[in-house]
Parts: sequence; structure tokens; C-alpha cells
Amino acid sequence: MQRTARLLAVIAGLCALALTTEALAQKYPSRPVKIMVGFSAGGPVDVVARIIGDRLSNKLGQPFVVENRAGANGMIAAEGVARADADGYTMLACNSSTITLNKTLFKDIRYDPQVDFASLTTVVSAPLVLVVNPENPKTANVKSVADLVAAAKAAPGALAYGSGGNGNLAHLAMELLSQKAGIKLIHVPYRGGSAAEVGILAQEVLAVFDPLSAVPLVKAGKLRALAVSSAERLPALPDVPTVAEAGYPGFDISFWVGFFMPKATPAPILETLHREIVAATKDPSAEEKLGAQGVVSVLSPADYAAKIAKETKELAEVVAAANIKAE
Repeated sequence: MQRTARLLAVIAGLCALALTTEALAQKYPSRPVKIMVGFSAGGPVDVVARIIGDRLSNKLGQPFVVENRAGANGMIAAEGVARADADGYTMLACNSSTITLNKTLFKDIRYDPQVDFASLTTVVSAPLVLVVNPENPKTANVKSVADLVAAAKAAPGALAYGSGGNGNLAHLAMELLSQKAGIKLIHVPYRGGSAAEVGILAQEVLAVFDPLSAVPLVKAGKLRALAVSSAERLPALPDVPTVAEAGYPGFDISFWVGFFMPKATPAPILETLHREIVAATKDPSAEEKLGAQGVVSVLSPADYAAKIAKETKELAEVVAAANIKAE
């Protein structure tokens, strides 16, 4: 009799929890939602967060307000969301480095990307473009990845490449290519991707894995694209092969922007947000704006979590092999 009573009590409790969760989802959101962005206003993460936030505000009837907490490669905002109440009212918009790289590069990180967050989806993904300067006499005849590798092998440790900073994605992309190709290059870290782009135009370095800002320069003939870093070709440069196609299978590095919630956020809220974010990417006006930031790309939460686990492992191996230290 007592066992039956306990069983009935457990069942009643589960039913009550289910009803409470369902009711929570039905009335969600009932107040403004904060979208934490770990980078300054106007950057890619901020722009994507505001585009998606506007759409969510219109669809769900409550403001989704972007709050910029820039610093430490996104770690300040990420830690804030990891420690926030898991009630659906604090969201993280961040780039791939905040999730896949920081844990490896920084010893003082105070959140675990794979433990503290519930993955929603990526929104845009932007490959890097491996470029050389056709006006530089040293790279005038470098027209493919094979040509660059041959030049590097002919002058071991003598050729310099640029990146937007020590430990950033462009740095790791070139180190991964170097490891796969068996070449040794000199790394010249600049203060940001734009400065690295100026560096290659000024012939200070011979090659750069550039962000999508390189596309207009490639089309204008100022830079020559050898390959793109993603698994698929870039629609804006359809004739440029991927690094994998150029002879290095499995090479796949992209800068992406995505959304997360605190880990214990109720499942119905996560489902609502995932559904509405995906819908936002298909809205014609939002899709056009997002397309300016990269290739629109959405994933299921499970696929997103798997992508994060895979990239975290691969990038950690690159960092260890190259002995890269955060600045």
C-alpha cells in the first residue's frame, strides 16, 4: 500500500512538473529577454544578434535586447550567461572562438563551453579565404595552394604569413595547413584582421587567411584567392577550390556565429527559441542582412553540439602541435 502511494505521489509530481513546464512555454516570454554579446557594437556577432533579436521581438511579443559586454575574446559575456538563471531570459550570441578555442588557449577561463550551455543553433558561417598579393614579386607566380606549399618548401622557415592575432582562427588555419603540408612558415600577428589585410596589400607578408572582407579585393584583382577554408566552396567565389579540394582532405575551419542558453533552461523554451531563430533566417529581409555576414547556416541543437565537440578537439590538437600561447 505504501509503495503504491509513493508511486502515485511520484506520478502526480511528474504530471505537475510537466504541466508547469508546458504552461511556462505557453506564456514564454512574459518579459524582455537579454541577448549577451561579448564583442563591441557593429562587429559580426553584434550585427547577427540584433538581426535575430529584432525578429524574435516581433514574433514572440517581448523585446530581445542586446547587451554588449566586450572583452577577453567573448569570455566576459559567456561567463555571465553561464552563471545566469536558467529561466529563458538570458541568451548568449557569440562566435566560434568563444566556444571552441578559449578553453584551450586561456587557463583562467571560468566557464566550460560544453557543460554550461545548451546549444540552440548557428546562424551564419563564414569561411576564411587564403590569399596572396599578385603584385608582390615573391608571390606573383603563386596561383594555387600547391604553389604556396612548393615555395615554402623551397625556403623553409623564411616565408611570413599574417593573421589578426596570436591564437585567432586565421592563425590556426595557417598552422593547420602547415602541419598537413609539412611546411614551416613565420607567423606575423597583427592587431586584428583588417590590419593583417593591410599587411598583405603592403607586401609585408606573403599570405593570409582573410575573412570575407577579402572577396571584393579578390574580385578587383588586388588579392589572389588560392582556396577557402570551409568544407564547401564559397558562393561568392565559386571558382576558388576548398583547401580540402586542393589536396588536404578533412580541412574545414570557419568562423561562425551562434546562440546558446544556460544549460538547465527548460526544454520547451529551448525548442521555441530554436524554432523561431531558424524561422528568422528564412525571413527574406533578415536572410539578406545575414547573408552580408556570411553563409546562412542553421543546425539542430544535437548537430550543433557535435560540431562544437569536433572543432574543440581538432583546434586543441593544432594549438598543442604549434605550441600556441594566448597573448
